[in-house]
Amino acid sequence: MSPRHNRPRGGESPAERPSAGYDRYGLERTEEWQGEEWRVRHVSGASAQGKRYRCPGCDQEIPSGVPHLVAWPDYGGVDDRRHWHKACWNAKDRRTSRVQRSRNAPRH
Repeated sequence: MSPRHNRPRGGESPAERPSAGYDRYGLERTEEWQGEEWRVRHVSGASAQGKRYRCPGCDQEIPSGVPHLVAWPDYGGVDDRRHWHKACWNAKDRRTSRVQRSRNAPRH
């Protein structure tokens, strides 16, 4: 058996690919919400290993390894980033401003 070669066969090199919205962390875009510009970045499941986050949209935990979104105000910094489920981010305008927990929900 011959050794495996992980070289691209033809096509364009990574330097020639269009970088529309891509950075080293994934696909990133800007959206307007509540009169502010927000930066939104997709996080793949492989990139989300080892940490758990709490979604501000549903107040539920985002387990390690689950693809999700990170959003922060355009003027904000690292401390302003919030991790959202993709469906919660898409439904953010349809949710109430105060999340009601069920009786047995954890309080962290």
